Amino acid sequence: MKANEKEAFQNGSDPKKEQLQKFTADAQGEFINTNQGVKINDNQNSLKAGERGPSLLEDFILREKITHFDHERIPERIVHARGSAAHGVFELYEPMGEFTKAKFLNDTSVKTPVFVRFSTVQGAKGSTDMARDVRGFAVKFYTPEGNYDLVGNNMPIFFIQDAMKFPDLVHAVKPHPHNEIPQAASAHDTFWDFVSLMPETMNNVFWTMSDRGITRSLRTMEGFGIHTFRFINEEGKSHFVKFHWKPMQGVISLAWDECQRIAGKDTDFHRRDLWEAIDCGQFPEWEFGVQIILEEDEHKYPFDLLDPTKFIPEEMVPVRIIGKMTLNRNPDNFHAETEQAAFHPGHLVPGIDFTNDPLLQGRLFSYTDTQLSRLGGPNFHELPINKSVNEVYNNQRGGMHRMQINKGQVSYHPNSLGGGCPHQAMMREGGFTSYEERIDASKIRKRSQSFFDHFSQPALFYHSLSSHEQRHLQNAFAFELGKVTVVAIRQRVVSMLLEIDEDLANIVGDKLGLKPAKLQQPITGSIPADGNLEDHHSFKAELPIDKAPSVSQESRKPDNIKFRKIAMLVTDGVSDEAFTKFKAELTEMDAVVKIIAPKHGYVKTASGDEYPVCESLMTTASVIFDAVYVADGSGVDELLKEPDALHFVAEAFKHCKPIGSSGDGKKLLEKAIPGQLKTEGVLTNANAKNLAEALKEHRFWAREENPTVPA
Repeated sequence: MKANEKEAFQNGSDPKKEQLQKFTADAQGEFINTNQGVKINDNQNSLKAGERGPSLLEDFILREKITHFDHERIPERIVHARGSAAHGVFELYEPMGEFTKAKFLNDTSVKTPVFVRFSTVQGAKGSTDMARDVRGFAVKFYTPEGNYDLVGNNMPIFFIQDAMKFPDLVHAVKPHPHNEIPQAASAHDTFWDFVSLMPETMNNVFWTMSDRGITRSLRTMEGFGIHTFRFINEEGKSHFVKFHWKPMQGVISLAWDECQRIAGKDTDFHRRDLWEAIDCGQFPEWEFGVQIILEEDEHKYPFDLLDPTKFIPEEMVPVRIIGKMTLNRNPDNFHAETEQAAFHPGHLVPGIDFTNDPLLQGRLFSYTDTQLSRLGGPNFHELPINKSVNEVYNNQRGGMHRMQINKGQVSYHPNSLGGGCPHQAMMREGGFTSYEERIDASKIRKRSQSFFDHFSQPALFYHSLSSHEQRHLQNAFAFELGKVTVVAIRQRVVSMLLEIDEDLANIVGDKLGLKPAKLQQPITGSIPADGNLEDHHSFKAELPIDKAPSVSQESRKPDNIKFRKIAMLVTDGVSDEAFTKFKAELTEMDAVVKIIAPKHGYVKTASGDEYPVCESLMTTASVIFDAVYVADGSGVDELLKEPDALHFVAEAFKHCKPIGSSGDGKKLLEKAIPGQLKTEGVLTNANAKNLAEALKEHRFWAREENPTVPA
């Protein structure tokens, strides 16, 4: 590199700027305007009744922008296109009448049917399950008062604060529009360009760059409602509430190298895992929890409850566990159920209501709008998977794909010809009434100053992680930014990390050959064109806690090995005891033991019994499993001649998994991972009990600090 190019590189500018001109916007130097040609003064904030007030329906700019966005792709979902789903039931532990009048949260004798759809956000329908990504976690409750949809993610916050920015976020993270590359990946220029100019994204970026972004399975991830909602009781009293799903299988993740290898071995890894777990009766379970905040305490926190980029640490407001969800039935037809399921955060029941969160307010419009294109008209609620369990009576008629056949001449209200039917329901009769909230404000496009703390929570999150989780996050930033071709973008992100943690910024910068530099204020894209910059400086609030251990996955380790997968490497002559007893005992603990041999067919034990081989070394890999066990037997010497068997063990060691052997099985470990037999998580005298305990630890991440075994 020439001296002047090196200097430009170190300063964060691009030494080959001329080559990038063809990638610049086709409207360079022009003003943003509407599709009707009206110049837009503020493309950052929706129109609200006051800075913290509700969004207004008259906001034609927001509606035009989101309407166009919602209809951009047909019929695949624009986001959350790749999904997996299951049926189940929700059981309530305790009545919640003190806080909400919702019937399904007050009757402990009822099992409420549910349908749950999990998804990745950015990839197309045919993309890999293994992308580093936020995962959707949407639950449809079929309650006697109507359907209630809790539409959330596996992270408690979102990237943006206002629905006005949602099309921009998704356009940035999706493949580049000129070449549709890369698919299902955030490691590219446009996403990080957006992030570097929108510091409000940093909290969710940190969660996504952590191990939360590469979950082990759909069964082992938490779910969150993201927004602050309201509980309303029979007396009309309101409490703020945050929703949580806590997996009873623990919260665990994969290694990034492992994810990339799984993507090549089994694109459907998460989808298959969920299906097979339910199919064999190992039903996934989540406990349902709530964080409840008194309305009078709305402003007591150093962050705004209406800000969807903030979470409430459990150390500040504990999660109260009130029920359990069990997924116990796979869909009968993927298209009719999983694909046609239509979720909407506006599907409420009496006792649950909205807040003025500006992202939530935009979602209330967007979800119905996008279903109109995707499902062909306004009658998607009549599809079996979306149909409520109680009968629907209203005066809506017609529309594409109408299924309900309404009788009579009356389709309006009020009426006398139909006896006034259907009637309006009084509140005491279960009629839904919105919470009466006083609003006295000016129409304004502006964001509350309480939304401009973008750095304290990602700092809290980072400082709360274990050392290996921090290391993984550092590497994730370095990997993602290493895929960015414009050096100036990398530089802006690395410099923004200085606002969160200096050591982190230096570590990531060093991996990229960059030095962090203090960015000028304000560094936000949330400011209208004629806004007062002095009023919009980002700041870092003082939080009452230094760490929140609850965000670390180390605090969420499983206490069971339910549907954890163990690869048993065997050949003919395997010891009967080492084979049958080990397999039976682990199966009794709800684990899944797969017989892996050099070739398909059957394997004979020492006594001559035959068992079918599940996979050959050619058709599977260690990355598909949670642990490896090499059984004792006369055939171990044959495994020593198999390069794939040696690689199988070495790769599992590299990914920090439990590895066990019994008897002569130790020989394979000695050859595959020489000098490592006393390393934590390597059991040369393995049995079902000690391997199960190792599985509960999930991984032995200390191996990463001194890698000695290539794989």
